[in-house]
Amino acid sequence: MAVAVGIFLSRIAGLVRDRVFAHYLGNSLAAGAFKAALRIPNFLQNLFGEGVLSASFIPVYARLHAEGQTEEARRLAGSVATILLLIITILSALGVMFAPVMIDILAPGFEAPEVRQLTINLVRIMFPGIALLVMSAWCLGVLNSHGYFLLSYLAPVLWNLSIIVALVWSGAAQDSGLAAKYAMVEDVAWGTVVGCLLQLVVQLPKVWKLLKGVKIQFTIKDPSVQRVIRNFLPVLASRGVVQVSAYIDGIIASFLGPAIYSAMAYAQTLYLLPISLFGMSVSAAELPAMSSVIGNQKLIHQQIRQKLERGLARVAFFVIPSVGAMVVLGDVIIAAVYQTGAFTTKDATDGWLILGGYAIGLLPSTLGRLCSTAFYAIGDSRTPLKFACLRVGLTASLGAAAALVLSRALGLSLIAGAAMLTSAAGLSSWVEFVLLRFAVVKVVGDVSLSPKLLLKLSITTVLSASVGFCAKMITTGQNPVAAGVVILGAFGGCYLGITVGLGVGEGKALRAAIAKRFQ
Repeated sequence: MAVAVGIFLSRIAGLVRDRVFAHYLGNSLAAGAFKAALRIPNFLQNLFGEGVLSASFIPVYARLHAEGQTEEARRLAGSVATILLLIITILSALGVMFAPVMIDILAPGFEAPEVRQLTINLVRIMFPGIALLVMSAWCLGVLNSHGYFLLSYLAPVLWNLSIIVALVWSGAAQDSGLAAKYAMVEDVAWGTVVGCLLQLVVQLPKVWKLLKGVKIQFTIKDPSVQRVIRNFLPVLASRGVVQVSAYIDGIIASFLGPAIYSAMAYAQTLYLLPISLFGMSVSAAELPAMSSVIGNQKLIHQQIRQKLERGLARVAFFVIPSVGAMVVLGDVIIAAVYQTGAFTTKDATDGWLILGGYAIGLLPSTLGRLCSTAFYAIGDSRTPLKFACLRVGLTASLGAAAALVLSRALGLSLIAGAAMLTSAAGLSSWVEFVLLRFAVVKVVGDVSLSPKLLLKLSITTVLSASVGFCAKMITTGQNPVAAGVVILGAFGGCYLGITVGLGVGEGKALRAAIAKRFQ
């Protein structure tokens, strides 16, 4: 619950940040440049940050802690911190030096000289800040292993608040011209760096207390450090190929123009919300628990299987209706979050098409993340890597063919091409999940979602989406935020009510949790 609460609050702060960003910058060239620039140094965070450290560091550290080897765990944490600090310092310096080369490779469609130069400047500002987020992920690994989830998942709120302050401060001082927007995004880039620092600093006191100080030492001879490195390299490769996939998507999107690139970034934020709230939160909570299981192999696999089935049911309960909402009510969601100032009704409608494409891969992405967590818990990081590589190949080939060849051959709009690109990624996610699920079954035994549960959730989602669509027709022309509250409230209330009536355990638990909050 603490993970879900922390992620929920940080994601809400992220939506507020994006709404303020959309108000001042919309889908302008400056907005596209900023989103492309942020994505490039983000490679460090995504590659070395939370996901990789969680999968490689937490299983070893948590097991040492569970076995009472406190001093060994402390030395391991210090060694990993030292190695990470050295790596990201070198990579940050290289990122600043070779920013122009990276822009030409990762955003080749940004051909206008002023847009290209702006993107280069933004990358150089933000690269060192993103490196701080990698160390923040190390803090998260330590805190999670000790059962402290809320602080590390709340810390990104400070990152978002720093960007919001920079947007409001710069927006109030600038006019609406193109040059002013260029100046504004540079101010926001500096706000991003400050936010990165705050996100790290707020976690350090608790980490320092838990570890009784952090000893900076560089050693790779320690057996525990070697286990982390053995886990780290395959996970790094797996995470790396996923990042390559994301950057290939970005390269393809850049040929559709900065405005389309920006529209995809807005839609992606909403797509990632349920993945973070439900996929990541469940996986983050289960990984230390799975890794701490002690006993013979049969007992370990049995407990992992039980935790995995429970997690899959919990994820499906929340993600299946999320898919329905994105497909049927995507324009309502986007308008409620982003439609203000420079972000228009047309932008919301265009974003709906892109979001609908993303929705295809929402369920397999979240369920697949949980299956990968089971492999990481038992020390197998190579199996997820194999399937991630396959997913990348499919996404790249299908995405390029759909967005750049098929859409143009059919005379479709750029937005339609972007929607075809996100749909291709979704189809690839299904292939990866099916393979992961079969692989998990071979290791720990049969793991599956109850067909009866899936049927109940699917029927309930269709009924709830119908209610939401009727509410959408009634509220046409109303304020986007007010309409969104009514429409999505009707959808969510209907879904919860029907699932409780059908006896779905997750629905009953959610109702009980809500009732407890209002007692």
